[in-house]
Amino acid sequence: MEHNETMNLYLQLLSKTIDINQYPFTKMVIENNMTKGEYDKLLRLLERLHQQYMTQKEEGFLDFSSLLIQFAGMLNEKLDPNRTVYALKKEGYYPSLMEEFIDVLER
Repeated sequence: MEHNETMNLYLQLLSKTIDINQYPFTKMVIENNMTKGEYDKLLRLLERLHQQYMTQKEEGFLDFSSLLIQFAGMLNEKLDPNRTVYALKKEGYYPSLMEEFIDVLER
């Protein structure tokens, strides 16, 4: 138990050294105590949505709000969907997909 408490302390201290402006998503992951499994699941979700986005884009779709709804619905409850989208965009995860999500959010 003490080992876990020590690791949590180290993570909290490290998260304070992260520049929130440069790495907002990384900071969110640490601050919300996401597990490796939760993080991996999120990355798989993003990859799947990105593939759907690319397919829809090729088919001439113009509205990607359904993908954003899927993202929000499947996102880990530890994370806020809107903040997560902006944080992912800032860190360069799936830039074209995040740009579409931001367009939907700002309509």
